[in-house]
Amino acid sequence: MLSFLRRLPLRQLLTLPYVVLVLGVALVIGGLSYVAGQRAVNDLSNQLLRETASRIALATKEHIAGAKGVLEAAFPVGVRPPEHWDEADIAAMRERFWIATSIHRNPHNYAYYGDIQGRFFGLMRHADDSAELRVRRGGTGVRSLYTFNGIHGALGPAVPEDQVFEPRQRPWFALGLEAEHNTWSPIYIDFRTHELVTTFVRRVSDADGRPEGVVATDLPLQRISDFLGKLEIRPHALAMVVEPDGRLVGISEGSPLGRNDAGQYVRLSALDVGNPLVAATFNAVKAHMTELDASEAHTGTFTASGGETMYVGYTQLRDDSGLDWWVLVMVPRSDFMGDVERGALQSALLSLLAALAAAGVGWGVLQVVARMLGQFVQSAQLVGQGRASLPLPVQRGDELGVLARSLTDMQIKLQTDALTGLTNRDTFIRALRDRFQRYNDGSRPEPFAVLFMDVNRFKAINDTLGHALGDAVLKEVAQRLQEQVRGSDRVARYAGDEFVVLLDALRGPDDAETVRDHLEAVLRQPLQSVAPLDPALAELGAAMGAAVCPADATEIGDLLAHADADMYRRKALRHGL
Repeated sequence: MLSFLRRLPLRQLLTLPYVVLVLGVALVIGGLSYVAGQRAVNDLSNQLLRETASRIALATKEHIAGAKGVLEAAFPVGVRPPEHWDEADIAAMRERFWIATSIHRNPHNYAYYGDIQGRFFGLMRHADDSAELRVRRGGTGVRSLYTFNGIHGALGPAVPEDQVFEPRQRPWFALGLEAEHNTWSPIYIDFRTHELVTTFVRRVSDADGRPEGVVATDLPLQRISDFLGKLEIRPHALAMVVEPDGRLVGISEGSPLGRNDAGQYVRLSALDVGNPLVAATFNAVKAHMTELDASEAHTGTFTASGGETMYVGYTQLRDDSGLDWWVLVMVPRSDFMGDVERGALQSALLSLLAALAAAGVGWGVLQVVARMLGQFVQSAQLVGQGRASLPLPVQRGDELGVLARSLTDMQIKLQTDALTGLTNRDTFIRALRDRFQRYNDGSRPEPFAVLFMDVNRFKAINDTLGHALGDAVLKEVAQRLQEQVRGSDRVARYAGDEFVVLLDALRGPDDAETVRDHLEAVLRQPLQSVAPLDPALAELGAAMGAAVCPADATEIGDLLAHADADMYRRKALRHGL
């Protein structure tokens, strides 16, 4: 080796160390960058999948949430069934059912009632101001159809149906009579729309508590597939909602329905939909459906038939009326790692170019390249650790810049609530955990507190003024809270209309009470977003509970639970419960 070096001309001898050094440094930095980027992508992909599965579950819950309210409005608990089915009874039911189908007209535009004598009353809304009555006053014969406009509009002429509709022979009627509580029917295919539908039913009893009839409303499920199809997750992502046996409720690609050999519509299972990735995703999750905590979103991996690794996120959607669905989200590993791998390739090319340039320009070029790559590695490592990174070199237009911007955007989205701009739940929990750690190790021994609140009568705003205005209320509440706390405090949206505040470095437990009283006073001020439309609803206020560490709790879960319980205690005292 020494003899070889001695034979080299001086120019080559001086250039060779630069070339070797640049190549060596570039290879090490490229390897570290790739490993750090891979680690960061793995962490962020799991969080993204959990967030997406939870988002789908929340949207699905919102889609079905109105069913209970529809039944309660159509047939409030305690209201006795009609006795005579005369004009007065029909008029009373017409008014209630119009109101019921106004609560969530889309999707709950049809509410109906059948009794054990075979009589039937149904109201279907076609638009905001038009509807159709379907009435069968006796236990035999066909139904009469009436069209009308407005809640008290005159009925059009009666039009008899072509076929006899016998409510007592319908599955929803038998199910409602047998069930003691609100119950979802099995999913079926509507014979008119050829869409998946489930029916929400409740038994109606007479004055002596004996079953008299069943009130019901239909819930079309096509909007679930429409919602899944519009989600922008990753280029090759797949999302679906399934029953535990694999039958599809909704899917982002294709349809949950197919046709048999006779041309009839049939429900499809994840196992026979024709897409091997759908079947593989369900099979990967199926084994865990009886093992996991249904309240949490989970992630995992499986290997597809082609050998590619797939990431999957999943969570259960269940209610007390028998609903039991699962939300599944699948993303190929290549969708996450493409930027990392392209960045690694670019690093290799840059290494070669840097080596060639070093022969001409020398140490100066080496210093510039090494400094740039060092900054990128440092930032990638911090992101991979789940910590706030230094500003990434996003000014570049190559694959490294794409990766840097992707990591930065993913970190921001995962830490921020998209609606309010506040810290999201996961980030708040991490901040609270860090505060506990600093308290326990003595670096921040001052007491601190958590405030837990929800907006009073928020559901009333959504139901009467719409979800868009409800979103505006949440933004206004978030802004008010953020403006009233210190820079060291942290405000986060916890879930729905629930917010939490971390009060750092208190002088004593009374400080938390003082801040709470102040925030409650601020939130009692009329909401500017609501006041022009409904001054009564503008003065919502909020219920707010407080918990102080160490006085009330010394663990994260206990502190949050104490604050939550304190909120409900104060709410109960306020309402005299």
